[in-house]
Amino acid sequence: MKARALGSGDLELVCRHREAMFREAGRDDATLATMTAHFRVWLAPRLADGRYFGFVLHDVHVDTHAQDTAPLAGIGLMEIDWPPHPAHPEQDRRGYVLNVYVEPHARRRGLARHLMQLADEEFARRGIRYAILHSTEQGRDLYRQLGWGGTTEMAKTL
Repeated sequence: MKARALGSGDLELVCRHREAMFREAGRDDATLATMTAHFRVWLAPRLADGRYFGFVLHDVHVDTHAQDTAPLAGIGLMEIDWPPHPAHPEQDRRGYVLNVYVEPHARRRGLARHLMQLADEEFARRGIRYAILHSTEQGRDLYRQLGWGGTTEMAKTL
């Protein structure tokens, strides 16, 4: 398995993974098409300047050239501006994990766990000591196993 950092060339991959993730969570195609069109515009400059970062996992062919295969999984990360809070009283930022996705044929191989470990290491490298994520039902057990807990957050569409 080979991990590499996300780059500007991964725009369509991240969009595809995000849309597939929400489709599998039961969202309708019309809403997802609209979301993806707007997300692509939002994401492009953030991938380019590093405000949106993360990792992609590939299998590596076992040959003398070690060529990458198609991406199997990816994770998006952000450092977000957030006021000091009881959970992080000395820091004015949080890590944010989003768009964790593993291709269906590559599931049950520990790839999401590996991506989350890479996220922890990257946040630690950046000095971020508190991170949040929103989980689909499919991801909750893994995140709990990795030490993530629920919060008191609520939401309302206006």
